[in-house]
Amino acid sequence: QVQLVESGGGLVQAGDSLRLSCAASGLPFSRRHMGWFRQAPGKEREFVAAISWSGGRTGYANSVKGRFTISRDNAKNAVFLQMNSLKPEDTAVYYCAAGGTLTDWKLVGAYDYWGQGTQVTVSS
Repeated sequence: QVQLVESGGGLVQAGDSLRLSCAASGLPFSRRHMGWFRQAPGKEREFVAAISWSGGRTGYANSVKGRFTISRDNAKNAVFLQMNSLKPEDTAVYYCAAGGTLTDWKLVGAYDYWGQGTQVTVSS
């Protein structure tokens, strides 16, 4: 059974940092691209960042480029999202996902497995 479990969310002030983690089990993690998505109330789930199975390629949404960094540790079956200079508009539930390809990893439908999400709230 595949499980993706996110952690690290919380309530912070604008300008602060948070590091999200996603622990994966039940899948060949080191052979899967991984992504982070987020969903704010009343909005559709949107792409945040993705990383190739080897960690050699990454991609970011324009809204987070230069502030967020995705990384992974294949030995620990984990993927991370370092979020710096947080803004109120970053407030959302953040989801980790497994799957995708290098050509469509910005698409929700490209991913096979999803975590339950972790809430990030940024106050102004």
